[in-house]
Amino acid sequence: MSTKIKLLIDQSVRVGLPGHCAFCMGMTPLAAPWCEACFEALPWNRVACVRCAEPLARPAELCGHCLRHAPSFDVARAPLRYEDATQALLQRFKFGAQPRAGILLATLFARSREGVLPEALIAVPTHPQRRRERGFDHSVWLTRELSRQLGVPHLRAWRERDTPTQRGLTRRARRDNVRRAFRVASGLPAHVALVDDVMTTGSTLSALADACREAGAQHVEAWAMTRTPRGI
Repeated sequence: MSTKIKLLIDQSVRVGLPGHCAFCMGMTPLAAPWCEACFEALPWNRVACVRCAEPLARPAELCGHCLRHAPSFDVARAPLRYEDATQALLQRFKFGAQPRAGILLATLFARSREGVLPEALIAVPTHPQRRRERGFDHSVWLTRELSRQLGVPHLRAWRERDTPTQRGLTRRARRDNVRRAFRVASGLPAHVALVDDVMTTGSTLSALADACREAGAQHVEAWAMTRTPRGI
């Protein structure tokens, strides 16, 4: 058996074996999904911009990007940084199509969330090419799981046009790339939350927030399971 196959099997077992920590494979009490030590060691995004959740070196109200060009959503919630254990977990869900990895991400988010729940959740529509490559829509999957865990209904959004990938683009190019790229049916409730797996600059979520405001939303939150490190 090749080293690559052994690694894939090991990664699947780590996430998929009930009663064991998804990160260290240790036994967990009452079939909990993680052990306390691994939970505390996760790269929590505790010092971050209140508007876009960008990780900061020290506490501040807003990051420099939001002071210069605030996003269209009102607040962002991204409890974990996209690195180390959470990066590996998200990649197993997104590219390995492992359901328990997705459930773990949604559970980590739900348990860290505070404040009043929104009236509806809306997934960021996945690019059609990415959806074909992976065989499923990861943002919709996460949104449905959060809807189940939190008891909040989920609504649909559409891509009005197929945009090129955001990978490798500057912040300004990302904003231009997704401007007016989304559509949401009118009559949205006043308070909604947009859901994605990882937030890099927030440009995609901001463009979807514009569409939500046009559809009637007044307070828009951006929810991401993870946030890329500062400076990206």
